[in-house]
Amino acid sequence: MAKNKDILSPEQSLFNELSLLIEQSQQEVMAQVNSSLTMLFWHIGSRINQSILQNKRAEYGKQIVVTLSRQMKDKYGRSFDEKNLRRMLQFADQFNDEKIVVTLSRQLSWSHFLVLLPIKNAEAKLFYAKSVSAQTIGVRELRKKIAKKEFERTAIANLQNTSSHPGIHDNFKDPYFLDFLGLQDTYLERDLEEAILRELETFILELGKGFAFVERQKRMIIDGQDFHLDLLFYHRNLRRLVAIELKLGKFEAKHKGQMELYLKWLDKYEKKEGELSPVGLILCAESSREQVELLEMHKDGIMVAEYWTELPSKKELEKKIHNILIDAKERIERKKLLE
Repeated sequence: MAKNKDILSPEQSLFNELSLLIEQSQQEVMAQVNSSLTMLFWHIGSRINQSILQNKRAEYGKQIVVTLSRQMKDKYGRSFDEKNLRRMLQFADQFNDEKIVVTLSRQLSWSHFLVLLPIKNAEAKLFYAKSVSAQTIGVRELRKKIAKKEFERTAIANLQNTSSHPGIHDNFKDPYFLDFLGLQDTYLERDLEEAILRELETFILELGKGFAFVERQKRMIIDGQDFHLDLLFYHRNLRRLVAIELKLGKFEAKHKGQMELYLKWLDKYEKKEGELSPVGLILCAESSREQVELLEMHKDGIMVAEYWTELPSKKELEKKIHNILIDAKERIERKKLLE
């Protein structure tokens, strides 16, 4: 009888087990080294900043960095040249809470922090830092998040959430970028759905951390009639089902009633023990922000967001997202004045 190749010898099994132990230990050592290096750079930047502040002379600040960088580079290498030393000063100045830096340094490398330093908005900087920490993403993925304005899009969604519904806040965006689907000109809702399923992994990455695909065209029988929900997901962190409806045109008020019906059915027949009530996301080619605000859909756990199948240039994208964010803030302020 031929020997089964799938059965490992005791020696091979032991070798594999030891290899795993070694590799895990190497990863832990690397993580510790990265964390220690990041904290070293923070302490260096913080100490130099203190010295400059205490001296209170601008000329001293310029000169001390040049002098120290020469000395430190000669003794400890290129990592401490003038350019990097100034980055350390920026780092300590922008992330001035040591406890936060200690926590972040366990997941973020020095390269991550260098990507974050040019971001002017302190809230955005911390948002991206926490995203890296929570999702364990690399520098390349972090750059993508920043380029695609994830902070601003999350802020737009949050601003619309006037009810502060716990299942919505910080877990959705507006708009969603579906340029990876490759859809052009005219297409049907079915084409959109099928394209999403073909690129499901990328779509889930765009949705955000915690989403898991459950089912397409979820069948619901109500009063003897068949209803079909486009896409059903589960959010692990929220412990909720997430119903997603795709609409080709502009948002219409009737979409709210349809989603409410789906959510109530899911709550009654699909929600498992220990889960919270389902929430819904209606993705439209164009949102009707005033209608959404008047309908107060967030109180019922329903988000409405646009999806863009084509992205403008970087400059135009920044302008459009900025304008949407400003408009959302102004609408919220007007509403507060009327209350």
